[in-house]
Amino acid sequence: MKYTLGKEERLKSKKLIEKLYKEGKTVKTFPLRMIYLQTKHTSNFPAQVGVSVPKRNFKSAVDRNRIKRLMRESYRLQKEIVYNNLDAPYVFMISYLGKEEWKYEDLYPRMEKLLTLFIDACKK
Repeated sequence: MKYTLGKEERLKSKKLIEKLYKEGKTVKTFPLRMIYLQTKHTSNFPAQVGVSVPKRNFKSAVDRNRIKRLMRESYRLQKEIVYNNLDAPYVFMISYLGKEEWKYEDLYPRMEKLLTLFIDACKK
């Protein structure tokens, strides 16, 4: 498995994002929240992912972009947890809920916990 996060693995479709926020289910582990939905998408990958950081909590675009970069990197290195356990296509959005920036060393295990909670929720 290649540890990349290419264009086809990213959630960009406005229609899919809108549908995701309307019909999606949620799992949380502070400071991360994942909204997920089992649906058909155009990619050949089993999942498409998007990340978001609210402007309300982080006014500076530099801070928001750094947190998004850290979230994408921790997902990229652990996406095999998701890919090895999914049998249907999913789309999900990972949002950052914290009010201050976490370090990568603290964010990485939280992402792992979030992904395992997602897999457990999908299997039920």
